[in-house]
Amino acid sequence: MESSTLLLWFDLVGVFFFALSGSLLAARKNIDITGGLVLGLLAGLGGGIMRDVMLGVTPLALAQPVLLVPPFVASAVVYLMGAHLHRVRTLIIVFDAAGLGLFCTFGTARALDHGMPVASALLLGVVTAVGGGLLRDVVANEIPAVFNGSDLYVIPAATGAALTALAVSTDTWGPVAAAVLSAFTFTFRMVAWRLQWRVPAPMRGWSMRGIDTRLRRDRPVFGRPGRMRGDDDELRRDEDVDDYRDGPPGPRR
Repeated sequence: MESSTLLLWFDLVGVFFFALSGSLLAARKNIDITGGLVLGLLAGLGGGIMRDVMLGVTPLALAQPVLLVPPFVASAVVYLMGAHLHRVRTLIIVFDAAGLGLFCTFGTARALDHGMPVASALLLGVVTAVGGGLLRDVVANEIPAVFNGSDLYVIPAATGAALTALAVSTDTWGPVAAAVLSAFTFTFRMVAWRLQWRVPAPMRGWSMRGIDTRLRRDRPVFGRPGRMRGDDDELRRDEDVDDYRDGPPGPRR
């Protein structure tokens, strides 16, 4: 199979999975089928359009109109089977992870095909993988997964992009390598989500007086998220005390 044909098939499957995640998010928010189609188009095609604009070429979604088909199919599938879909949030994460695995490999390989340096190809591979999901979440008024510290998202995409660049540079890139690397990235993302792996986050408690020493982590930040002393429970207790001191508002005289 020629490289261009392989990349097109990868893009088609990746667009479909990301479009499913967008349509499922719309269904979870009770958005109609038109909104579901918009979110599907953004999720499925947004990252690739960003990549191609950076490459200075005609976006593949416009050069290959067949790429517009998967979002329509995904939107129809979600809204025809909406009554039978359970655990929608889990499905969104699964399909998003599948698209992430396909797009980080496809985006990196496409950038290398256009003669980009390895570092630039890695960046474009990550942009391809996370760009559509970023647009989907912003339009749906969700915290983008890229900025959500609850689990790993960019790191699996960057790892898949790096392994793709290594495969291309060692002449081992092909359908089998592409499938293996996509599956690896998908598995990495799902395991990170299931085990709640996270990257280090800044300490909370900054103020004009400095860092509150009571706000310390109970355990290392890389692993399951640890509780922080003086966190939400203490803030809620402080709010309750303030409400008690203020008392209920009295009648106007």
